[in-house]
Amino acid sequence: MADTKTQKASDLFIECLEEEGVEYIFGVPGEENLDFLESLSGSNIKLVLTRHEQGAGFMAATYGRHTGKTGVFLATLGPGATNMVTAVAYSQLGGMPTLAITGQKPIKKSKQGRFQILDVVSMMEPITKFTQQLAAGDNIPSRVRECFRLAEEEKPGATHIEFPEDIAEEMSDSRPIKPSIARRPSAETKAVKQAIDAIEKADRPVLVIGAGANRKMTSKMLLELVEKTGIPFVTTQMGKGVIDERHPLFLGCAALSAGDFCHRAIEDADCIVNIGHDVIEKPPFFMHDDGVTVLHLSTKTAEVDPVYFPQIEVIGDIANAIWQIKEGITTQDRWDFAKMLEYRAAEVAHTAPLAADARFPIFPPHLVQQVRDALPEDSIICLDNGVYKIWFARNYTAYLPNTVLLDNALATMGAGLPSAMMSAMLYPERKVMAICGDGGFMMNSQEMETAVRLGLNLTVLILRDDAYGMIRWKQANMGFKDYGLTYGNPDFVQYAESYGAKGHRVESSEHLTQVLAHCRDTPGVHLIDCPVDYTENDQILNHDIKELSAKL
Repeated sequence: MADTKTQKASDLFIECLEEEGVEYIFGVPGEENLDFLESLSGSNIKLVLTRHEQGAGFMAATYGRHTGKTGVFLATLGPGATNMVTAVAYSQLGGMPTLAITGQKPIKKSKQGRFQILDVVSMMEPITKFTQQLAAGDNIPSRVRECFRLAEEEKPGATHIEFPEDIAEEMSDSRPIKPSIARRPSAETKAVKQAIDAIEKADRPVLVIGAGANRKMTSKMLLELVEKTGIPFVTTQMGKGVIDERHPLFLGCAALSAGDFCHRAIEDADCIVNIGHDVIEKPPFFMHDDGVTVLHLSTKTAEVDPVYFPQIEVIGDIANAIWQIKEGITTQDRWDFAKMLEYRAAEVAHTAPLAADARFPIFPPHLVQQVRDALPEDSIICLDNGVYKIWFARNYTAYLPNTVLLDNALATMGAGLPSAMMSAMLYPERKVMAICGDGGFMMNSQEMETAVRLGLNLTVLILRDDAYGMIRWKQANMGFKDYGLTYGNPDFVQYAESYGAKGHRVESSEHLTQVLAHCRDTPGVHLIDCPVDYTENDQILNHDIKELSAKL
């Protein structure tokens, strides 16, 4: 291909995306995207048409979360762009690389007044790493390259380009810019030495594993560090599965804000090694000026917060920093983890009878156990947002990284189904389940049509309590009367079938076991309507756990 070739700017844009290795574009196109769409039709990039821009964005973000490559999604101007905003924020806060592309009316000569016109770039500015309007076709290669570079650099996040109609049809002889190779800087050796000294001097060090550690190499290095030193570990919700939670040194997942067994274990430590933590996630512990040393290991320096002001920071590639620490550290005889492990044993003992409670409607801890028992080792569960997220974060044993996709950053409802759809597309050989409350499911339930059209194999498990259960739980906890949070639901079985999916309604605990197995082993899109009993949420999560752990 001659380098002097002149082509339409929209063709050039698609060529730039091909150069970046883009496989899919998710979206809801509008008339301002038609040149782009025409150019895309001649490409090997697949268009995945969704039923709402949020669904497209959640799919793109999940693509980024699984692969580390930028997920791309498309919308029109105005209402298309405003519908995108939640998904853009989801990928930005959650650290998932994305590029959002929006159309716009002609910027040089428009005959439609201000019809549908919003300042989309200004709207995207506070929630992206980079946003820009294209004012010339010749700028496309550099702007697209910049978006991909910034989206994928630690901490990954969201980028946005506005592509006006008249720019899309301009002619340009610019060529795509090839991706650069950039290695992350390694942590400085003196900082590593300080960290090693602090850990060796401590009596009861503990590792806290956050979202930034959820990378393949970091996972490997952390396991080696734990095996060599015997230091136990806690995870945040988004650090679940970085190390197999069946490990004897696992102390639990910080799903509640405070007062859980794992929080007591962290409180027992005199040196906390915080790996890949970001203040965007609810803090797994609250720092006080009480002599406890906190080490911050991350790609970026710690954002200081009233509850987080670490004394030692090791900044650079996290996997490399862990490797350096592992190579340099000497295990100390006086380290004592007995108390921490006691808290974990108490949590396991407390959970066992709850998980065995086979009442109907289904009891959440029992449901978690049933789902874990039904699913193979490498299965992926994608949680929407609701009170069940706490039960799954606490009680669902994650075996592998990125097998429990939950969002503890923006914590938006409506993301569970699209993130499961993306997981099923990427890993057709693995079992995938979306776990949603009835409230969250109904926020993007129209994507059931997309899932059926794409021929995906996945199960959507709906925990039905006919209410916004998380908020109702908080309402009860604050001593307020039960008000304003209950609603009706469609017949979910008929609803699923109207889309061409298979619907199932759970009638007992034994029936749940059968239905989970049937859906796992039968191809296609399944929806399970599972009534849940949330009456004891407040008692167990806010009172029993805190009282039992405090007694220890």
